[in-house]
Amino acid sequence: MRLSLVKSLKRVADHGEVFTPDWLVEEMLDAVSHEAERIDARFLESACGSGNFVVAILRRKLATVHKKFSSSDFEKRHHALFALMCIYGIELLQDNAAECRFNLVEVFESFIGPDAEPEWVLAALAVTEVNIIEGDALSMRAANGAPIVFPEWSYLTKGKFSRRDFSYDSLTQRASVKGTLFEDLSEHEIFVPTREYPPLTVREIAKLVRTAVPEGCDK
Repeated sequence: MRLSLVKSLKRVADHGEVFTPDWLVEEMLDAVSHEAERIDARFLESACGSGNFVVAILRRKLATVHKKFSSSDFEKRHHALFALMCIYGIELLQDNAAECRFNLVEVFESFIGPDAEPEWVLAALAVTEVNIIEGDALSMRAANGAPIVFPEWSYLTKGKFSRRDFSYDSLTQRASVKGTLFEDLSEHEIFVPTREYPPLTVREIAKLVRTAVPEGCDK
């Protein structure tokens, strides 16, 4: 549990950074529990901080994974990764974004268990690298100035995932019409991916990771 709701008064003054207490996060998620507990429900937190909301959502999704797939490590781990794939965040501050990714991967790693191959944590790192973006949600640009791009992940069954990348700008236009990110994107030609990948296994996703494994992730 976070003991302080601020990291420093300077950060509050400069960025308006105040963290939401855990009890309030849980109460808010209780109000949308039917979605927060659904494995394939996609959530975007546009000011995700160090992950208070997205980590709590991941835990709820993983509880559903456990209920449905605890009898099969294969399905349990693949659906756990898919649950992680359905969580997105944008964060202005670099240290918060990095902490958010680490917190998500830590929860995922704990869930899949110590016997999982190293590729599982590497795949989770690769997913959080592209799902949790350091940038500005208002300008829709990443920290490097490039337009924010998010991947649409899908689980194809039998250990394969699909990935299509879309610009955040086009997704927000779509959401204003339909109300949900990635919903029925194929209906309009304007909502075309900036990149499409062939079906990917966990091992192939793991190879996409760009950063070193954070301290504390033993794999």
